[in-house]
Amino acid sequence: MSAPRGLAVRRILVAMLLGVAVYGGFAVWRGLGKMGDELARFQWWAFAAACGLAFGNYLVRWLRWEFYLARLQIKGVGRMDSLLTFLSGFVLTVTPGKVGEVFKSLVLFETHGVPVARTAPIVVAERATDVIGVVVLIVAGSLGFSGGLLWAGLGAAAVLVLLVVVSSRGLSTALIGLLERLPGPFRKLGPKLHEAYDSLATLVHPANLLVPTLLSIAAWSLECTALWVILRGFGQQTSLGLSTFFYATSTLAGALVPVPGGLGVTETSLQGQLQELGHVGATTATAAMILVRFATLWFAVLVGFLALSALKRRHAGLLASAPGDEASPAHAGG
Repeated sequence: MSAPRGLAVRRILVAMLLGVAVYGGFAVWRGLGKMGDELARFQWWAFAAACGLAFGNYLVRWLRWEFYLARLQIKGVGRMDSLLTFLSGFVLTVTPGKVGEVFKSLVLFETHGVPVARTAPIVVAERATDVIGVVVLIVAGSLGFSGGLLWAGLGAAAVLVLLVVVSSRGLSTALIGLLERLPGPFRKLGPKLHEAYDSLATLVHPANLLVPTLLSIAAWSLECTALWVILRGFGQQTSLGLSTFFYATSTLAGALVPVPGGLGVTETSLQGQLQELGHVGATTATAAMILVRFATLWFAVLVGFLALSALKRRHAGLLASAPGDEASPAHAGG
């Protein structure tokens, strides 16, 4: 097993153990017997539908990835390789802030020779437009409903700070200069950060924000609908608007707190809102929360591993060397 894949597996195992502890704690708290009764009456077609909606989310976000590759004038990457590369990033989706998704930049380098520094800023642009999209959904879901806009304000503020820094070449160059003056490995990062900044500045230019933001809104509305479908599977009549509000605010809360996959934060927020604001029974709310997290978070990890395996079959040398090795990529693309 290569070092990158070994690192991915270790992180996934740690996150899985944390997830088991979180979900097990919720289940014990609500009573294992009651939880079993709730799951026994659950209509499992709803879980399958939720997984389908989550996969739709991934496909829409892949279209955004394609948009970014085109804007950076990265050519020679076939549609299937592009899709599998994007999905492979979900292997590390349970890293804090999903920064592990930069893994797909490493994959693209090894398969098509595209420099990591050139594509890694796509992850930052993706997170920025994700936050914008989720904030829009929070506002839409909160119409006629008080509360929750605090998270929308925090998310919007984070995106605003990012856009201000990136839009100012002088400010960004000054920050990179500070890093270059630090001892150790930071000094060597300077040239790569300058290259990454050029790509990021292109991606967050106002002309390149509209389409990715619209795609983000469409993508995350699918996962919000997944929560609504699962609640229907329990016989709950929670409206789509409230389901959107609950899922979007919980997702944003998990994204803003630097814990793997938002574990613990997203679950607590979602379960609490379902029970206190949606008037869903405590045990049902916990069961719905666990199922929607399996359909969205852990399903994504599974899809990532399957995509990486398929890509490995297409490119036998993928991840064969340890990080930092100067092995030639599989192809010399641009």
